[in-house]
Amino acid sequence: MSLIVEGLKLMVVGMGTVFVFLIIMIMLIILNAKACVPFSHLLKDESKSEGTKADNKKENGILTAVITAAIHRYRTEMKNK
Repeated sequence: MSLIVEGLKLMVVGMGTVFVFLIIMIMLIILNAKACVPFSHLLKDESKSEGTKADNKKENGILTAVITAAIHRYRTEMKNK
C-alpha cells in the first residue's frame, strides 16, 4: 500500500509541475503578444494585398507551366539513361 501512496504523491508532484510550467508559458506568450503590438505596423496586412484574383490565376498558370516543363524534362532524361 505504501508504494501506491508514494506513486500517487509522485504523480501529483509531476502533474503540479507541468501545470505550473504551462501557466508560466501561457503568461509569457500573452506578455510577448502585448510587447509586439507596437511593431504590428511593420507586418504586411494580407487583407489589403495589391494582387487581384486575375494576377493570382496568371501566377498559378505560370507555375503550372514551369512544373509541367520540369516533369517533362525529368521524364525525358530518365528515358535516355
